[in-house]
Amino acid sequence: MTSTQREVEVSYDVSNEFFRLWLDERMHYTSAVFEHENETLEQAQVNKSRILYDFAELSPEKTVLDIGCGWGANLEYVVQRGIKEAHGITLSSAQFEEINARKIPNLKAWCVDYRDYKPAEKYDGLISIEMIDHLCSPDQANKGMAIEIYREYFRKTAEWVKPGGYFGFQAILRNRVPRTRADIADLKFTADVIFPGGLNPRLEELVAAVNPYWEIVELKTRRTHYGKTTAEWLRRMRMHEAHIRKTWGDQVFDDYDRYLSTCVRAFANHWSSDVQMKLRHIDV
Repeated sequence: MTSTQREVEVSYDVSNEFFRLWLDERMHYTSAVFEHENETLEQAQVNKSRILYDFAELSPEKTVLDIGCGWGANLEYVVQRGIKEAHGITLSSAQFEEINARKIPNLKAWCVDYRDYKPAEKYDGLISIEMIDHLCSPDQANKGMAIEIYREYFRKTAEWVKPGGYFGFQAILRNRVPRTRADIADLKFTADVIFPGGLNPRLEELVAAVNPYWEIVELKTRRTHYGKTTAEWLRRMRMHEAHIRKTWGDQVFDDYDRYLSTCVRAFANHWSSDVQMKLRHIDV
């Protein structure tokens, strides 16, 4: 099963103002793509959204659904770039409130589990950015259920697009296992405390699970980009240490400092990576 709404809200409902302190100005909470050495986090996040817009082959005449749309950062880019109508779904009530507060034109959002979502009409394209890590628990993965769970996700999403539709898909990946107990403990802390109920997939699991519903047209890994993204999040958060401790307490700052520091090491040491895929719906 997917992470419960309570588990998702542990991850994303600390406070919109807390996340606003250290994410980029649009509040992307996913890996950016740094195409040039001196790019800002803000520009790198625009690069990410541009790539996924193009992967989904969107245009001003088309419709799109963003699955796990966060605070609406990517949807805001899509609308500004050009779209007939944009829809988004999230399980976080705080993110849903933020999307509505932004009053983005041509955008509708729902606070709903993807398994319960029933679109009125099929979309021209789909986007999903690092939502799939909420689908399979560590216990389910240990029982060998991961590919089955991911395949059901790809089956369901395939029902939501018109023939020939494209999917701009992005996911965090797990890769090598650390060699020390301290590093393993830090990764377990991140999974249990910051993102309870979820697990990052392995690349080979995703490649297997898209079949028989989607064809992988293009695949790019972004390990170093996510390392740079999380390092910038950590730097920005530490700039606000006193304010965070005063407003949300020492535990929040300490937990997020440990989590973000672990992320930086995870991408540097190949424990984690990130992938973007252009998927095309298989119509036969």
